[in-house]
Formats: sequence, structure tokens, C-alpha cells
Amino acid sequence: MDFFRILFSLLIPPLGVFLQVGIGGQFWLNILLTILGYIPGVVHAAYVIGKK
Repeated sequence: MDFFRILFSLLIPPLGVFLQVGIGGQFWLNILLTILGYIPGVVHAAYVIGKK
């Protein structure tokens, strides 16, 4: 399952975060970071998934 989370976090960062933590603060933060720039969204998604 982690492979798919990582894959989704590279393609659509908020989806990878959603699969890891659901709808919450981290999810909304990731949407904001992805809107501000794709790379910050990917980095944050990788952090959230890796922190598990």
C-alpha cells in the first residue's frame, strides 16, 4: 500500500496525504502547499507518508 501512496503523492500530492491521514489539518496544508507550488506539496506529502 505504501507504494501506491508514494506514487499518488508524486502525481497528486493531496491524494497521497489523504490516503495516509484522511481529511484533517495535514490534508488541507498539503492542498495549500500544492496550490502555492507543486514541489512543496510533493515534499510535504513525502514527509507525511514517511513519518508513519
